[in-house]
Amino acid sequence: MKVAITELQTLVADQLRRAGANQLMADSTARSLVLAEAQGLSSHGLSRVAQYVSHLRNGRVYGEAIPTVLNRKGGALLIDAEEGLAFAACELAVREAVEAAKQFGVALVGVARSHHCGVVVDHLSAAAEAGMVGLGFANSPAAMPAAGGRHAIFGTNPIAAVFPRRDKSPLAIDLSLSEVARGKLMVAAKEGRSIPLGWALDAQGQPTTDPKAGLEGSMLPLGAASSPKGAMLALIVELLVTALIGGKFGFEASSFFVDEGNRPGIGQAFIVIDPGALAGNDQYLDRIEVLVSEMLVDESVRLPGARREALKLQAQTQGIEVPDAWLEAWRT
Repeated sequence: MKVAITELQTLVADQLRRAGANQLMADSTARSLVLAEAQGLSSHGLSRVAQYVSHLRNGRVYGEAIPTVLNRKGGALLIDAEEGLAFAACELAVREAVEAAKQFGVALVGVARSHHCGVVVDHLSAAAEAGMVGLGFANSPAAMPAAGGRHAIFGTNPIAAVFPRRDKSPLAIDLSLSEVARGKLMVAAKEGRSIPLGWALDAQGQPTTDPKAGLEGSMLPLGAASSPKGAMLALIVELLVTALIGGKFGFEASSFFVDEGNRPGIGQAFIVIDPGALAGNDQYLDRIEVLVSEMLVDESVRLPGARREALKLQAQTQGIEVPDAWLEAWRT
C-alpha cells in the first residue's frame, strides 16, 4: 500500500532507534532512505532498513556516534563519523563545505570512519540550494578488481555532482563506477531475478547471470568489456577517500551485505565550489543554460536528475508504495 513520506520517515527512524541508533542518526538516515525510495532508487531506499538494523544490532555500527570536525585548515576539513551510519556525518560535511566555500571560494571536506552513505548526489542538495557546484565521492567494501585483475579490491566507488541552474532544478549526476550499482544485484537476488551478463563475476572470476553468485564474487567496472577506464576511475576515488582522508580501503572493510563483520570505516569526500569566486554567478548561470539548450535540441535527451525529481514530486502527493509485510513489521 502507499504511505505518506512523513509517516515512512517516522517508521524507519523508529526501527533504527529500536536497533540502537541515537535520534540524530535515526532521523538523518530515515530521511535519506525515504528520499531514495521516493526517487525510484529502491536499491538505496527502504530495502536498506533491515541491513542497517542488523549492523546496529551486531555492532558493525556504533549507534551513539555523533559526527564531529576533527581537522580544519582553510577550506579543507575532516569529519569523524565515529563509526556510525554515514548520513548525519555527510550532512555535516556538506554544511561545513558550503560555509567554507563562501569564505574561500572552494572547500574539500572528508568524512572518515564512515559507513554506507546511500545516494551520494542527495547529500549535495544543500550545495545546490546555496547556488554552489558540488562534487561527491565515496568508496565501499571491495566489489571490483583492479584493471586486469580477478579478485575484488575496490568498492563500486560512486561519484556525483550537482550544478545549480537559474530558477530550475539543478543538474544532478550520480553513478557508480561498476557497470551497475551493487544494490541492483541485492534487489535482483531478493526478487529471484537473473541479471544480464556483463554486470558481475562469480567467486571463480567467471561471468554470471546469478545475482547471488555476483554478490559472492565481484562487480565488473564500468566499461570493463572494452577498456580499463572504469577501474582507473575507481582507483582515483579509492585513494581520494582513503589515503587522503583516512578511510579504510575497500578490501579492508567487510561487505555491507553480511550481518557479521567489522565496522567498515570507509570514507567520503565532498568538494563545494562557489561560481562567484571564478567566472562569476551570472556568467556561470548563463553558460550552463546555453549548454542545456543545446543538449535539449535532441528530443530524446533527458537531463540528469530530471526523472528522480519528477518521481519525488509525485511521491510527495501520492505517497510511496511499500510491501505490506514491511509495514506490518514496522508498525508492531
